[in-house]
Amino acid sequence: MQEQSVTADELNILIEQTYKVEREFTELKNSYELLQDSVEKIVEFLPNAIWVFNEDGTLFLQNSQAKSLSHLVELLESKNSDYELSFNSHSYLIKSSVYKDKYMLSATDITEQKRKENLATMGQMAAHLSHEIRNPIGSISLLSSTLKKRVLPENIAIVEEIQKSVYRIERIIKSTLMFSKGVETSMSSFAWSDLKESIDMAIGYYAYSKDIAFIFPEQNFMLNADKNLLEMLFSNFIINAIDAIELDENDSGVVEIVYEKNKNFHKFYIYDSGVGIENKKELFEAFKSTKIKGNGLGLVLSRQIAEAHGGSVELLSGERKGFEISLGA
Repeated sequence: MQEQSVTADELNILIEQTYKVEREFTELKNSYELLQDSVEKIVEFLPNAIWVFNEDGTLFLQNSQAKSLSHLVELLESKNSDYELSFNSHSYLIKSSVYKDKYMLSATDITEQKRKENLATMGQMAAHLSHEIRNPIGSISLLSSTLKKRVLPENIAIVEEIQKSVYRIERIIKSTLMFSKGVETSMSSFAWSDLKESIDMAIGYYAYSKDIAFIFPEQNFMLNADKNLLEMLFSNFIINAIDAIELDENDSGVVEIVYEKNKNFHKFYIYDSGVGIENKKELFEAFKSTKIKGNGLGLVLSRQIAEAHGGSVELLSGERKGFEISLGA
C-alpha cells in the first residue's frame, strides 16, 4: 500500500492550525485567570466575611475578612434561611447560598446595628418613664418650696435635702428627654457671668460632703450660643468632677475651668483633682456610666451640645485630668 505524502502546503496549514489552537488556549487561560482574579478582588472588596465551599465541604475560596474569623466558620451551618450568631461579643448575620456544586456562607457584623437598635429601644422606654415621672416630681418640687416657708427653722435643712434630690431627678428627666428628642439650639448673645450664675446655682442644688474649691474664669467674655444647653453642658462636667472628688481619699478638692479664645473657637479646659476615669472606651457611650451615680447620658449629651455649637469635647491626655470643650466663636 502506497503511503500518502504530506505536501509542504498541508504541513504549513497544520502548523498554523497548531499555533492557532495554542493562541486560543493561551487567551482562554488568560481570560480564566483574569476572571478568577476579578472574582477574588470582588469577594475581597465585600465588607462581610465570605466562604465558598466545594460539594465535599473543602474550602474553595475565602476573603481576608473570613480568614480573620477562622474560628467562627466552625460554628456556621448551611441553612436555607438567614440566622444570627453571637461570637466573641459580636453579633453576625449569617446567610447561605447554593450554586451548582458550590455553596457560599457569608457573615456580616451587625454588632453596631444591634447596639443602635437597643439604644433606640432604651431611649424610648426611658423617655416614656421620664414623662410619667415628670408631673409628680413637679408637684414635689412645688410642695417642697411651700413647705420650706412654713417649717420650723431647724427643719429647713431637711427640706433643702429634699429639694436637692428633686433637682437631681429633674436633671435626669431633662437629659433623658433631650437624648430621645435630639439636641436643638436656640442661639442668643449673653455674657459668661450670666452663664456662671446659672452654673453656681446648679452647684448649690447638688449635694456633696467635701470642701471643694471652684475656680472659674474671671474675664467676662461674650458668647453666642444656647444658654440653657451650655448650662447643662458645664453642669454635667462639674457634677462629674464633684462625684470624682467625693470618691477620692482627700478631704478636699478642686474643680477648675480655664478659658482661651482663638479666631474660630471658645476653648474651655475643665480639670478636677478627683479619682481617674477607669473605662475610657465607654466614656461617650449612652447608658454606660463610668461612675456609680451616673445614668450614662451626661457626657453623651455634652458632646452633642458642643457639636451643635460647631465644637467638640475631647478627653485630655496630659498630666492633669480633665476635658477640652470647644465651642464655635
